[in-house]
Amino acid sequence: MALFERPPIETLAPAKDRWTPLYLEHGRLEVDDSSVKWISSMGTLCRIPVATVSALLIGPGVTITSAAIKACAESNTPLCWTGEECMRFYAFGLAPNHTNEMPRLHAAAWADKKRRKLIAQRMFLMRFPGEDVADKTINELRGMEGLRVRALYNRLGLEYGVTWKGRNYDRSNWDTSDGINKALSTANASLYALCSAVVCSLGYLPSLGFVHDGGTLPFVYDVADLYKHLTSIPAAFMAIRQNAQDDGELVRQFLKELVEKEKILQSMPKDLALLFGTDEVEPQDATSRPPSAL
Repeated sequence: MALFERPPIETLAPAKDRWTPLYLEHGRLEVDDSSVKWISSMGTLCRIPVATVSALLIGPGVTITSAAIKACAESNTPLCWTGEECMRFYAFGLAPNHTNEMPRLHAAAWADKKRRKLIAQRMFLMRFPGEDVADKTINELRGMEGLRVRALYNRLGLEYGVTWKGRNYDRSNWDTSDGINKALSTANASLYALCSAVVCSLGYLPSLGFVHDGGTLPFVYDVADLYKHLTSIPAAFMAIRQNAQDDGELVRQFLKELVEKEKILQSMPKDLALLFGTDEVEPQDATSRPPSAL
């Protein structure tokens, strides 16, 4: 068995040029003959070019060797441990090819109240361009966003012929939710896993949000909100229109199609750079120049 050789940092593909994430469950991930190999529970073998994959989403029943983890880390490819079909995001593996410039920049922007408000305003304007938000507080922006999202739900309900009674679900009792609320929760959970993979791989801090401030992934929720109207929300209504009893498979299929159609993986690094006023983040080594400050 040949050892996996670390590729030169300058040869690694940036996030915008990589494939969509690969989801794996019930199998084994290992290194063999200088490549990462996936062996499914059915015995199917597939070699994975990890340096060109944006992330590997690890679902239930996966065994992974330390050599495979090392190969992914050295290719700047994050590993994200998720629930079945990416329904939950549990943890991620750090990529070692980043300096600490992005976390420092993110933390400094978050700690400065003026810059935190500015980034929150930029997030809002990405969703709703042309609005006057100069004098709006973060709480006022949250309220404005809530009104616009509710209007979007109502419009899509009429467009797709789906009965919409409001966003209402109980995390402790999943079965009490109606089909469209289940579909929205499923689609959003998968979108959070995707955004987590990109945010972590670029060196941002998932725990420091600018609009959201609760939970362990507020920045991931911030980022996901930039794309829900293009991806998870329409995917949910499309799925329920086609099958009111969808168990999640259909809504995830539509979500994947919309993510690819809207080129979300290509847009996200650029959009995050615009939010922070930096150059687009690409893999860095210790001698890389830091991005410009906000």
